[in-house]
Amino acid sequence: MKETVLVFNVNDSSTKLNIELALFPFHVRLKKVLLADYNKTLGSLVGISDSADPGQSYTGDELESSMMIFAGIPDNKLNLLLKSLRDKKVQLPYKAILTPTNSNWTPLECFEELVREHKAMNPEK
Repeated sequence: MKETVLVFNVNDSSTKLNIELALFPFHVRLKKVLLADYNKTLGSLVGISDSADPGQSYTGDELESSMMIFAGIPDNKLNLLLKSLRDKKVQLPYKAILTPTNSNWTPLECFEELVREHKAMNPEK
């Protein structure tokens, strides 16, 4: 699998540029996932899943916030990449690493899980 970062619901042009600048030195592919593709699995979005194409485009609502999924990036490189994102002031609240479990989830399912985890870890918010 090619080292990839999937981004969802990132509409601010300066944030997009800072993500690109942070990833460029690491030769990591950036894929901005279109709303129409939210019914596909995360694995299929990075090209590792054989899940069937759902046939029709997603027509529901956008995610409530931005989300970033890291796929196929070794831990040492991921730590450097995260530091680069912090240095560029990229602040996306929902981030995850692609795993065998979540690779079968849609972006919406992954986002819902990240929101649940975030609330569990930060009950005061």
